Amino acid sequence: MAFRIRSLAFDEGGWIPARHTGEGEDLSPALEWQDIPPGTRSLALVVDDPDAPGGVWTHWILWDIPLTETGLAEGFVPGRLGISGVNDFGKEGYNGPMPPRGHGPHRYFFRLYALDTRHLMVSSGVKRHEFDKALRGHIIDETATMGRYERK
Repeated sequence: MAFRIRSLAFDEGGWIPARHTGEGEDLSPALEWQDIPPGTRSLALVVDDPDAPGGVWTHWILWDIPLTETGLAEGFVPGRLGISGVNDFGKEGYNGPMPPRGHGPHRYFFRLYALDTRHLMVSSGVKRHEFDKALRGHIIDETATMGRYERK
């Protein structure tokens, strides 16, 4: 079997329910993963929107997820598990889709990384650039699922 992640709130390539967006309750969707590659010592998660007008917009950064976890429950709260970075809204944790009105559908990628280290050498509260630097040389494998959202 191949390393994979899926959302329990939407199908691959499907529409993200409003409750998981900035127009709704802004709750992270429940996620689950399976078939973690051999040699993995921790997991990391990034959610981003490559269709944002100013370039890729990061909605969530989470790392040092222990291998005992097989997913994340809906409504993740920073500090309960792993270490959270600062998203492009300037907050730790998840902030859901909120593309500009009239900009059309955006794609949201939920990327899960299998890492060869138990702890990334980066402090909580860092932004995406520092997180990406810390990932270099530690990725064993990655998987992603994608959902769509269009602001009405």
